[in-house]
Amino acid sequence: MKLYRYLTGPDDSEFCARVTKALNLGWELYGSPTMTFNGERVIVGQVICKEVDEDYQEDTDISAVLKKAANT
Repeated sequence: MKLYRYLTGPDDSEFCARVTKALNLGWELYGSPTMTFNGERVIVGQVICKEVDEDYQEDTDISAVLKKAANT
């Protein structure tokens, strides 16, 4: 099954560190990053995907699978 996550946050080094950590845990960038301005700061977003060995079923608890994959 392919997992999908959309990381968002202020455009700062902490956001970059989150994306870097995900990449080093086997996630891959998907598409271009997004940017917007909320009136105070620039907010960025990046989609990441990861292939896992579980099969998708209608009743799959995606949150649980994402939580498990986020740390492996």
